[in-house]
Amino acid sequence: MTRGPIIAIDGPAGAGKSTVARHLAERFGLLNLETGAMYRAFALKAILSDQDFDDAAALERLAAATAVTLQPTRAGNRVVLDGSDVTERIRDSDVTQGASRVSVHPAIRAWMVRLQQELGRAGGVVMEGRDIGTVVFPDADVKVFLDASPEVRSQRRYEQNAPAGADPTAISRELRERDERDRHRANSPLQAAPDAVTIDSTAMSLEIVLAQIEELVRARCPGLTETETARD
Repeated sequence: MTRGPIIAIDGPAGAGKSTVARHLAERFGLLNLETGAMYRAFALKAILSDQDFDDAAALERLAAATAVTLQPTRAGNRVVLDGSDVTERIRDSDVTQGASRVSVHPAIRAWMVRLQQELGRAGGVVMEGRDIGTVVFPDADVKVFLDASPEVRSQRRYEQNAPAGADPTAISRELRERDERDRHRANSPLQAAPDAVTIDSTAMSLEIVLAQIEELVRARCPGLTETETARD
């Protein structure tokens, strides 16, 4: 059976992956699968279970008793953990930091990769994360590695969280710590796939980034139906 196109958007925290993936899904009529939300959901499970993020064996046992699903809606993915909607809770800073800590364990990543491959096996999806083009779908039709300087990414995160009274210094520190864990973990470190198109958005507007990636999708996935969609 012929599968639909798979678009992989990888990159570090704060690079704009979620915004790009959401836009592409709307523009080309694809399913947007935010795989990072799955790691966040499992991190929340560990928090609620009072589980040590560094205890790999215990986390593997916890994963065996955990159900994480994504339910796409027009407003974005609804994230369900063991039957409960945790869409809002997983955006909190303790969960964000926990996600990068549980994700360093090979058994947890292997479990997540299987779930993500099952979700996207039929294609017709945009998947964003940190190892989509290298591990989850190395045969993706389009691979983009979206990057930006740590300073710009920290500022973007601050602007997103400013209404909640975010501390810019803390955001910058947390982002750099997460970069360190993601880029240097032994299993599936954050890196661009050899055949990925790298886009550094440090000095680029969102409009330009979206236009470049749209052109890439058109070139590599001809025949996709396009719709007009607002850019945010």
